[in-house]
Amino acid sequence: MYEVEIKLRADHATVRNRLADLDGDPLGTVEQVDTYFDAPHRDFGETDEALRLREERDDEGTLTELTYKGPLVDAESKTREELESEVADHERVQAIFESLGFEPAATVEKERTRFRVDEFTVTLDSVATVGEFVEVETGCEHEADVPTEREAAKDLLRSLDLDPEDGIRTSYLGMILAEQDT
Repeated sequence: MYEVEIKLRADHATVRNRLADLDGDPLGTVEQVDTYFDAPHRDFGETDEALRLREERDDEGTLTELTYKGPLVDAESKTREELESEVADHERVQAIFESLGFEPAATVEKERTRFRVDEFTVTLDSVATVGEFVEVETGCEHEADVPTEREAAKDLLRSLDLDPEDGIRTSYLGMILAEQDT
C-alpha cells in the first residue's frame, strides 16, 4: 500500500470553513502519541525509513498500531510505502524492540481532526512544539498510480484555498529533531 500525502502549514479555522463549503464529512478528533525507534543495524535517517509505535486515544478508547514507513518515492509529496498492524500490548511491543536493540528516538504528540472529502482524508494536525498543519491523504495499491493520486490531492488543496507548492516533505519527527538540534 502506498500512502499519498501532501502536508503544509495552514490556519485551521480557515481550512474548517472551506471544508464546510466542500461538505467535508467530519470523522472525529483523536490524540496520538507516536514513539519512533532507531534501529541497531542501520540509520533510518539515512535510509529515509521509520519504525513507529502509535498510541491513539479517542472517546471510544485506545488503539495501538505498529507502522513501518519506507523511503519517499517522489520529490513532490510525502508518498511512501506504509505497512501497519494493530497490536494488543503497547508496552510489551516496546519491550521487545528494546530487547532487540531498537532505541526510542523521539516522541511526537499531536491532536488530529479528520474529515472525508471524496476518497481523501483531510487532517488538521496540532503538533506539540511545531504548530498547525493540514494533511491531504489517500492510498493506492500500485506505485504507478501515485502520480494520478498526487495530482488529485493537489486539486483538493487548491479547493481548500491552499497552495500545494507550499507542501512540506519533512516529517513531524524530522521537525521535532531539527528543533532539538538548535
